[in-house]
Amino acid sequence: MLIDGNSLTYRAFFALPTDMATASGQVTNAVFGFTSMLINLVRDHQPDHLAVMFDLPEPTFRHEAVQEYKANRVAAPDILRQQMGLVRQVVAALAIPIIELVRFEADDLIATLATRARDEGVETIIVTGDRDSYQLVEDPFIRVLYNKRGVSDYALYDEAGIREKTGVSPRDYVAYAALRGDPSDNLAGASGVGEKTAAKLINTYGGIDGIYANLDAQTPKLRENLIEARDRVRRNEAIMLLIRDSPIEQQPADLRMGEPDMAEVKRLFDFLEFRSLYDRLVSALGSIGALDSGVGAAVSASSIEVLEAEVHVSDTPAESAAQLTALAAGVGILAIGTADAAGSDGLAFVRDSASADVVFVPSGHLVDPAARDALVALVGPDGRPVAMHDAKALMVALVRRHGVDVRTLALDTAIAAYLLDPADARYDLGELVERYAHAELLSGTGAPSGQLDFESVSVAPSQEAGRRALGVARLVAPLEAALDAQELRRLDDDIEVPLVRVLAKMEIVGVGVDLTELRAIRDHLVGECERLRALVVADAGVEFNVNSTKQLGEVLFERLGLPPQKKNKTGYSTDAQALEKLRGSHPIIGHLLDYREVEKLRSTYGEGLLAFVGPDHRIHATFNQTVARTGRLSSDQPNLHNIPVRSETGRTFRKAFVPASGFEFLVADYNQIELRCIAHLAEDPGLVAAFTAGEDIHNATAARVFHVDPHTVTTEQRAKAKMVSYGLAYGMEAYGLGQRLAISTGEAAEILDAYFVAFPSVKEYMERTVAEARSRGYTETLFGRRRQIPELSSGNFRIRQAGERQAMNAGIQGLAADIFKVALVRLDCALETRAARSRIVLQVHDEIVLEIAPEERDDITALTVATMRGAYEMRVPLEVNVAVGATWAAAKG
Repeated sequence: MLIDGNSLTYRAFFALPTDMATASGQVTNAVFGFTSMLINLVRDHQPDHLAVMFDLPEPTFRHEAVQEYKANRVAAPDILRQQMGLVRQVVAALAIPIIELVRFEADDLIATLATRARDEGVETIIVTGDRDSYQLVEDPFIRVLYNKRGVSDYALYDEAGIREKTGVSPRDYVAYAALRGDPSDNLAGASGVGEKTAAKLINTYGGIDGIYANLDAQTPKLRENLIEARDRVRRNEAIMLLIRDSPIEQQPADLRMGEPDMAEVKRLFDFLEFRSLYDRLVSALGSIGALDSGVGAAVSASSIEVLEAEVHVSDTPAESAAQLTALAAGVGILAIGTADAAGSDGLAFVRDSASADVVFVPSGHLVDPAARDALVALVGPDGRPVAMHDAKALMVALVRRHGVDVRTLALDTAIAAYLLDPADARYDLGELVERYAHAELLSGTGAPSGQLDFESVSVAPSQEAGRRALGVARLVAPLEAALDAQELRRLDDDIEVPLVRVLAKMEIVGVGVDLTELRAIRDHLVGECERLRALVVADAGVEFNVNSTKQLGEVLFERLGLPPQKKNKTGYSTDAQALEKLRGSHPIIGHLLDYREVEKLRSTYGEGLLAFVGPDHRIHATFNQTVARTGRLSSDQPNLHNIPVRSETGRTFRKAFVPASGFEFLVADYNQIELRCIAHLAEDPGLVAAFTAGEDIHNATAARVFHVDPHTVTTEQRAKAKMVSYGLAYGMEAYGLGQRLAISTGEAAEILDAYFVAFPSVKEYMERTVAEARSRGYTETLFGRRRQIPELSSGNFRIRQAGERQAMNAGIQGLAADIFKVALVRLDCALETRAARSRIVLQVHDEIVLEIAPEERDDITALTVATMRGAYEMRVPLEVNVAVGATWAAAKG
């Protein structure tokens, strides 16, 4: 087995989150992923001979021959380069030969040894993520185990597999690749020749020589492209051919696996905190006889810990009260776990993590006043600090069922994991225990922990709650250490953790809905949908299903003869982008777009919101802290953040949101907070001066960009300036700006250039932000919030460009998110301190909606404005728009 060390390390780095680090802060995602892959390869394929090839930093003969070879590749992030040495240490500690040679790539060394092994009749598996190795495949001696993505997605290719994958045989692969080019190596092929065309040409004419001998048989355009690319194709063919006789000393026989020094391996793995990997390694090495039996036996006895709690279930409410009182007298963070998110069966408390001693209090016992009071004393204002996983759901349930308000949350393991890696899609407790505590959390099924189905699994809820509580307990120390190592502790303790209770209170209170008004809006939309559908059908001249993409495509492009904009796998595209390009060409297009907008409003909000109105005539949405990578809050069940505001029809939904009887709404909204963040971060004199003077920022921007007097700025110029300003907050470039403004990319580029001339510090800030993110592998807000952006190191230009937009966006959006969260936490605290009747009921983007008592209107309005303005000291003032009204629409205006 011959392994491309650089290829697998790169794949591991971009597959795993860069927050994987030791307690000392050493990032380990790449070395962890590489080591995990190496262990699996040894275990699954049990090779007799093994070597890892690495590229050296010096230029190779290919760089010397072709100046542009790999010139498009950006430098690897520092946190990846720092791990390459660790990867080599792992390979060396395992007594696996490392082979590298100046002026040659790892692919050439692999090709040489694979060829030597073939000549000796030894079968070889090449492990790589580089397709150049396809040319080496030769039945039955050489196969390629191709790493498609991540750390576990592989495909083993023989000659038939290569032909199925590429359309050509391995011996023709170099010609095939030479024709189509290799963007990852910055080698352009023949224009218009993709994979299918290249394969067809080669299979028809037998190779490059045959193709160029039959140019007259090609279409004029293809012939022209082939002639133009002749030199490039010939050059590619020479460069892409791997060297099978590089001057390396090693022979296949030299690569027989020896017995590693397990003491050294253990020392290295302990430093890297690879506890679970060490046990997997011993098992894999033992399976191929590479370990002394005594070592294998000793380690197998200390395999990865499976968390199993010793759960004591309280028998009576009195015993529960006594247990809770005893827990309140303890010290340190108390871990709490539940069998389901809402703790419907009861609560598990870890008395001692080391001995896995857990006490379980059944939910029914909390009806007893003594038990309930003991729980209040435990988690109330003067109670003991507690740790939970995804705490908000349980906090909401405890208030609703028992009137118990958790005031002492010290750590939410899901939120801590989110701060360490905001790009993760979910934060499952079992996965976090394995990653950070190097243990395994099993559910009652014996499978990795997840939500249990107690109807199909015979397991006591108390036991499952105990396991999960123990998992939380084991996560406290490593998560706190990781937060400290990345300097995220203050962000967690001062903002994110206090915010959990604020959001829980909002979910409990909910926001009022006027059902009569909401139903009237729904009914109006139903009528509008039917009216517009009838117009579409009349325009078509035939009855058809307007919601059927297939039928609509046939009507538009076959019956009416409109020009198709694009096709997809299922036929004509009728998406919004395609239809917008046809607007004005036929009345049916306008009616169809109007119908779609109204139908979406009807189904998503007209019917959708009604489904979530509770018996109390209020909607109790869920607010999420661990979804948006920028740190922004999100909402679901239902998504109140997406209630439309751009169209008049969409805005009518706000009329249906009303305060409780005897109250009114106060809506407080940050004024242009993202643009103020840009001004603060870029320190641009022009922007800072405009905001400080209280000018209309879009008018002032337009005046500078278009070189006109502020008093003569037109509505169109102001709109363009506004689009540029907000677009920059999202990393928008010329193409995107052109699409938004319906102008050419060239004109959009000119506007952007003029903007950066007018505000040069903004351009400098954007470039500096991208450079820093590329170097560090992440962005960081002024509050310390980090966001990993591995796309910045991609060899693919488009992916890398998307990463640059994310980097520009992250600091601005992240700062705005942090400021808003500070304001939300401080405002809730101030309302509570004053024992105000007024309360926060909703947040939407940069907007806070409060239900206020009329007698508190002036006081709470002043408090809200002062709190939001004072959330962060900026170079420009933070301004807040406030309004009061009998409905959300009336207050919002």
